[in-house]
Amino acid sequence: MRSNGTPRLSAAVAAAVVLAVLAPTGAAADPTPAPGAPVCQIRDDRLTEISGLVATDDGYVVVNDGADDEARRRIFFLDADCAVTRALRYPSRPRDTEDLAVGADGTIWVADVGDNDRSRQTVAVWKLAPGAARPVLYRMAYPDRPHDAEAMLVTGDGRPVIVSKYSGVLYAPSTALRAGATVPLAQVGQVRLPASTTSNPFSVLGRTAVTGAATAPGGDRVVLRTYADAFEFDVTGGDVIAALTSDTPRVTPLPDEPQGESITYSRDGRSLLTVSETADQPAGTRPSILRYPVAAPSPVAPSPAATAAPPTTSAPGGRVAGDRADRADRGGTPMVAAGAVGFGLLVAGLLVLVRWRRSRPDRPR
Repeated sequence: MRSNGTPRLSAAVAAAVVLAVLAPTGAAADPTPAPGAPVCQIRDDRLTEISGLVATDDGYVVVNDGADDEARRRIFFLDADCAVTRALRYPSRPRDTEDLAVGADGTIWVADVGDNDRSRQTVAVWKLAPGAARPVLYRMAYPDRPHDAEAMLVTGDGRPVIVSKYSGVLYAPSTALRAGATVPLAQVGQVRLPASTTSNPFSVLGRTAVTGAATAPGGDRVVLRTYADAFEFDVTGGDVIAALTSDTPRVTPLPDEPQGESITYSRDGRSLLTVSETADQPAGTRPSILRYPVAAPSPVAPSPAATAAPPTTSAPGGRVAGDRADRADRGGTPMVAAGAVGFGLLVAGLLVLVRWRRSRPDRPR
């Protein structure tokens, strides 16, 4: 998500240097993955910070993240050509809407769970039932401390599952949601993602930050995305938590998306659809929905160093990357590069800094 802060240069330099030097080396380079195929371009000027996307029978639904502009704080309905057909207001101001999900009954779920500053006392979901005139707010509270999150799944029995952005810790309500009440969340597991080398504007950090999630039609698969890749898990018996915490995902690279924070399945379940924020892109850049074929069912080998846990340095925008309480659960130790390879990675890390200063995907509001 975006904000109006200024990155702390020294912290960002430290992050780039440490991540460059500690990056694993010695592995053969993967073939360059194919970019997504454009589906349609969104031309509405209010939609430059898209953080959530779902496909419907007649088009798409999207939301922005915590936009300062009141006109952008809407649930936007698009037709199959990406033209806005309706923009539904919230009954009260949302804090930071970061993801969308659609239930088996057609209910639209809006995840109001972003918290870059880790200062929120509660997070929330908005539920828009089919045919309803406005969404209903349901508040939740973490059991320990505030966490930043940009991804949410909804189980078949209507239970939202929040995925912490940098730690991969999963939270779900401990009791049924109730309008007008705050329901406690419980930690229900942690997802660990395979290693990645996919090119993206935020380098190593972009490969670990969970920025979106979606459930396939029928509920037999779920997908988590980072700025670099999509990780698809098979769901058995409707147990989403077991799939995320015990299965090895299939990987679909999402190379070089400008700032990919949204993902959904096509209505037939054969493709993954994504869209990026474009607020920090060159003038005139429009967000486009991209299509990727679903990865073939051949799981990649797990890597103990490849988790959704945070690095211990600063993330883009000068914020502390990840939840300190979750760091003890991280697995694996990266290899230390040496000689010319290490120097080359150091240079690459400094180049990443330049991209951060221009893009800054996580500046606190």
